[in-house]
Amino acid sequence: MICAALLALTACSVKTRNSQSADTTAAAAAAPTAKGLFAKMKIKDSIKTGDSVLLKFTVYNTADTPMRFCKWHTPFEPLMSKYLDVKDAAGQQTDYRGPMAKRIMPPPATSYITLKPNDSVAATADLLKAYAITKPGRYTVVYNSEGISGLKVTDSVSFVYAAR
Repeated sequence: MICAALLALTACSVKTRNSQSADTTAAAAAAPTAKGLFAKMKIKDSIKTGDSVLLKFTVYNTADTPMRFCKWHTPFEPLMSKYLDVKDAAGQQTDYRGPMAKRIMPPPATSYITLKPNDSVAATADLLKAYAITKPGRYTVVYNSEGISGLKVTDSVSFVYAAR
């Protein structure tokens, strides 16, 4: 048995996109050359202190067949582990203060989300619910849980947390 620690952001929302959407087509054009699943993260460039720090996480299926990924360690479930690295401009890791869960491997079938070919699904998580982002400054967010979810996320996102 392998126990996996999980990060828990409590409020997440999920939105499925139609396979004909312009976002899916544009993302597929920017996708890695291999067909399959990948994810992209988005966040506002500038966020005022006290406002929610909302990270949008979109998964795309560029394959010709349905594919699935594990929702553990993604915003598709409430935050229950530290699946993101949040660092300040000096490279210092921001403290994770969310819940940490242990799970028995392998994940059960209910832990997977299946995407149709050329489809996408998105979820949003508020980073303030699990990370100690308290000081104004520039922060970078990197996804660190490809091994659990099976999702490739090659980009990072940055934002400025600015005083009111």
